[in-house]
Amino acid sequence: MSRVVIRFAGDSGDGMQLTGDRFTSETASFGNDLSTLPNFPAEIRAPAGTLGGVSSFQLHFADHDILTPGDAVDVLVAMNPAALKANLADLRPGGELLVNSDEFDSRALTKAGYDASPLEDDSLRGYRLHPVPLTSLTVEALKEFGLSRKEAQRAKNMFALGLLSWMYHRPTEGTEKFLKSKFAKKPEIAAANIAAFKAGWNFGETTEDFAVSYEIAPAADTFPSGTYRNISGNLALSYGLLTAARQADLPLFLGSYPITPASDILHELSKHKNFGVRTFQAEDEIAAAGAALGAAFGGSLAVTSNSGPGMALKSETIGLAVALELPMVIVDIQRGGPSTGLPTKTEQADLLQTMYGRNGEAPVPIVAPRTPADCFDAALEAVRIALTYRTPVYLLSDGYLANGTEPWRIPELHELPDLRVNFADGPNHTLDDGTEVFWPYKRDPLTLARPWAIPGTPGLEHRIGGIEKQDGSGSISYDPANHDFMVRTRQAKVDGVWVPDVEVDDPHGANTLVLGWGSTYGPVTAAVRRLRRAGERIAQAHLRHVSPFPRNLGEVLGRYERVVVPEMNLGQLATLLRARYLVDVHSHTQVSGMPFKAEQLAAVLKEEIHAA
Repeated sequence: MSRVVIRFAGDSGDGMQLTGDRFTSETASFGNDLSTLPNFPAEIRAPAGTLGGVSSFQLHFADHDILTPGDAVDVLVAMNPAALKANLADLRPGGELLVNSDEFDSRALTKAGYDASPLEDDSLRGYRLHPVPLTSLTVEALKEFGLSRKEAQRAKNMFALGLLSWMYHRPTEGTEKFLKSKFAKKPEIAAANIAAFKAGWNFGETTEDFAVSYEIAPAADTFPSGTYRNISGNLALSYGLLTAARQADLPLFLGSYPITPASDILHELSKHKNFGVRTFQAEDEIAAAGAALGAAFGGSLAVTSNSGPGMALKSETIGLAVALELPMVIVDIQRGGPSTGLPTKTEQADLLQTMYGRNGEAPVPIVAPRTPADCFDAALEAVRIALTYRTPVYLLSDGYLANGTEPWRIPELHELPDLRVNFADGPNHTLDDGTEVFWPYKRDPLTLARPWAIPGTPGLEHRIGGIEKQDGSGSISYDPANHDFMVRTRQAKVDGVWVPDVEVDDPHGANTLVLGWGSTYGPVTAAVRRLRRAGERIAQAHLRHVSPFPRNLGEVLGRYERVVVPEMNLGQLATLLRARYLVDVHSHTQVSGMPFKAEQLAAVLKEEIHAA
């Protein structure tokens, strides 16, 4: 086969995320291109056996370049009736359906809303059904370990992993090594899980129900040469911030408060004290942002991370950072809202909040990564802008990127940017009487950035605070003309941030342009590829920099009769483009908590092409 989409689904306590992670890791080590979509409930432990408690992990892997976790599922592993009911609609006709038949008793069927067992009423005849008693087979395989039935059946996810690993010729050594490491303090549990894993493999090898296995060759011609690893968006973002701090020769400070789906950044950076990283888990989002701003004042590379609801709490401190003109990176891993909303689902609905969600005129640059691996480069870019222009910068990711994974080429050291900065080291202004003084708001004429003075440096004493500053001297000023000047200067600084021109992919001279931003890159690009293979002409462009826009964006939009902007919100970028460029942008939106599907997008774009 050239590609396959597999989904593991079960209760949130069935270990589906771990199972998917292990299958993904072995797939990455095998050399396939891949894309994943973890999907889990927001509750710590939702009621077992209910539709609301279903957790799933989808993996798309191939012998060629792929961009999304896939639309229709080729193989569905359902650990109970609720998992089957919640996910069956996504299984393609004729797809492989592997169910844990031990769990299809009357009580579980009733919880999932079934009147009769779908394993017996012929309702699954459109699929290749494989009822496997995973629970009892696992318990039988672990008899020698002296575990209780409850303890033994916890390893049924490893049995399923072994079976799927056999079906798709996945390596096994990595999983065995992982289990020995994970349960190093409980070697008997490690041995039991490894035994369950091997039992699943052997079951596939010996049972007549699985007469065929499949092989998907490595994607040898897809990637440039280099060293690769599988990486999630949040991990790539963390590594990007860590790398940026090293390239800037600055200590990294993260002020954060745990919030889904941003918490992984705090977890990861807390592991790297040996690289001069300091992580602070604050009592709330306000304190986290305030601590980060204090770290920026003190000369650190300052970062604060959160998700949508935390952004509202941090708005005043971010406005203060705008007024103080200090470099700070604000990471927002967007999720469904409003308020608490959908903590474990994805959305792109924070764009207008990051653009305008502060009192007064408080402009902030915005950088949006497009894939999980691109979060590394986007973090470097956000730090470059923050340090060069002395401004807070939003790094606007989302749950789809944060939790999804893909192969990432580890960069060579010579490919990394030089981000070193020069701190103020002495007076920079001469008064009329000849006295040399330090003015904290005397600007670089090219970037409009003010000098960065480390507290305690002799001769660089200056005022700082939230009340409007006098241009140059930094003294408190209530002068109307000065306020007007400072507001316009801060805006000009952001408008003047250098960003590369937007690139357009238009090989056939199309009349219709599809413009994406952030995580829509994968589904949009996959849809464009489908349309071009079908003979349609369509152009594509993608925005990484949402504030300021690339300088050629207006000219690009003006070239096309029709511009389509797909977004996981109700049209926020489309609104900005209409206001800025007076272009009749056609908005296609989705706020389901899930990413776009390439097939659906292709259908929408085809209609737009023929309407142009």
